[in-house]
Amino acid sequence: MLHEGVRTCSGCGASLIAKLVLKAARKPVVVVSATGCLEVATSILPYTSWKVPWIHNAFENAAATASGVEAAYKALAKKGLIKEVPDIVVLAGDGGTYDIGFQSLSGALERGHDFLYVLYDNEAYMNTGIQRSGGTPRYAWTTTCPAGEVLKGKLEAKKPIALIVAEHRIPYVATASPSEPHDLIRKVRRGLEVEGPAFLHVICPCPRGWRFDPSLSVEVARLAVKTCFFPLWECRWEDDDMVLELTGPSKLIAEVPELKLPVEAYLAIQGRFAHLFRPKRMEPLIRQIQADVDANWKLLLRRAGMA
Repeated sequence: MLHEGVRTCSGCGASLIAKLVLKAARKPVVVVSATGCLEVATSILPYTSWKVPWIHNAFENAAATASGVEAAYKALAKKGLIKEVPDIVVLAGDGGTYDIGFQSLSGALERGHDFLYVLYDNEAYMNTGIQRSGGTPRYAWTTTCPAGEVLKGKLEAKKPIALIVAEHRIPYVATASPSEPHDLIRKVRRGLEVEGPAFLHVICPCPRGWRFDPSLSVEVARLAVKTCFFPLWECRWEDDDMVLELTGPSKLIAEVPELKLPVEAYLAIQGRFAHLFRPKRMEPLIRQIQADVDANWKLLLRRAGMA
């Protein structure tokens, strides 16, 4: 659990995601936090917002620390010193997952450590000044890829981190959104209950970095799903085959394609994409983002056996 008074920014998705993740847990929980917004906002010396055992790590080693915590508890259980191994949950942002922390995450997945890794993806290094990351979408403004006369924001596409993790053939991988709390809680429980590593990728709207009114955080997350900018799915491996299923609104959109909204409904509400709409509308760039979204959506439909 988290104490009230968490010092995240108004409308921050990270604190909402953390509360939902902890709400979903049925057993005692140990939380491992990579450096990032959530860690800073919940552990300002001499205070802490955590009501569960919690450990802070650098950007690069959250998964390695979780591996050690899991191994230590298993050793204690084997010696009869504890009755059960608690659930171990990693909470890390995109900087600690896509980029700096990916090496330790990949290693922990390959070794098969039993923990749930939750990526709260606010799509930039928000804690240190809104710098771009591997999770930043194409043409988004950040302080290190600003939109101007020469560059129009970040030029590269967002890294497909959940599919990359899924190729490690771990027991469970899923995406989730705070706009669909029941879907998120169900996926957390499934990830905690499987034997071995599980990975949950959660879209995490950031009012300061994405430039929208803090009251719109859940609506922004909902539009990410409805436009298929961030589809909801889960997958597992059976007999060396990936079994991928769409969930929530994404499953409904796959069955009724007319429900899929154009991506500009999601872009236009965020200041980080404002340069695509004013002073003049940049149609080729908007079409490129829509093409990225459509290509990723078609890939998921094929893998889900729905195309």
